[in-house]
Amino acid sequence: MSDTARRLAAEAIGTGLLVATVVGSGIMAERLTGDSALALLANTLPAGAILIVLITVFGPVSGAHFNPAVSMVFALQGALPARMALAYAGAQIAGGLVGTLLAHAMFEAPFWLPSATIRSGPGQWIAEAVATAGLITTILGGLRARPEAVPVLVGLYITAAYWFTASTSFANPAVTIARTLTDSFSGIRPADAPGFIAAQLAGAVLAAALCRWLFKPQGAPT
Repeated sequence: MSDTARRLAAEAIGTGLLVATVVGSGIMAERLTGDSALALLANTLPAGAILIVLITVFGPVSGAHFNPAVSMVFALQGALPARMALAYAGAQIAGGLVGTLLAHAMFEAPFWLPSATIRSGPGQWIAEAVATAGLITTILGGLRARPEAVPVLVGLYITAAYWFTASTSFANPAVTIARTLTDSFSGIRPADAPGFIAAQLAGAVLAAALCRWLFKPQGAPT
């Protein structure tokens, strides 16, 4: 298997497992409790935990992006060829869709069940821009300061962002698309996904520009 194939497989598998965790824990939370705050906590902790595991395991193979917004930022920085970034995004989206179907299969839910959960409006879009900008800043800042800590930093950031953002921090176009297919606690109505994705990409671009200035090596030209 070629290096490219291994990298794309890692991105697809990692994103699939991430989505299966988010959707599966959401379904489990709904079945175990009627308390929405407790259900959100039950959805939050597995998502943060699995990110630490997945980034640690797949990081050496593909960089463990699992997120088209992250791949886009690395392409803008010249750290990832544009063609590879597009291939990453395709693998991430495909993996995410399979992750939703896998979660449904495990819980014996209908495979294809578009969400009816409304997530729209300026507050939600601002929250997604903030969530994604924070994620990108966490990754780039972590890579600069303590690369070995990035898995934990990302896991902890997403755990926190679930609670301080109005949108519960999707912060990922591939995950957003995948979550349109689950009418469960973690779902998003398909009609609302484009607004989320636009906000995520905008937040990612703004964070990349900020980090380029903020983390400029001392003494380097502006």
